[in-house]
Amino acid sequence: MVVIRLARGGAKNRPFFNMVVADSRNRRDGRFIERVGFYNPVAADGEESLRVQLDRLSFWQGRGAQLSPTVARLVKQFSAKAGALVSPAGAQAAAS
Repeated sequence: MVVIRLARGGAKNRPFFNMVVADSRNRRDGRFIERVGFYNPVAADGEESLRVQLDRLSFWQGRGAQLSPTVARLVKQFSAKAGALVSPAGAQAAAS
């Protein structure tokens, strides 16, 4: 089965996670198929803490990939934040 999960990187006490598509039989930080985003839980105020390629995520979900619970929570958080950035009023103003 193909899963979308977090692979840990970074240094000790400075975690950094890549959001990867991987075979469930592979190790957490082992071989993966594709990197679809990242999560930096200790990002400074000016840094980007979460990035997700939603088009690639939906592609893999269409192929049967399952989200891990943590990735599902992060994607929901990212979608809400991205939706707030592009509100319907902002989309209408951009179209004009």
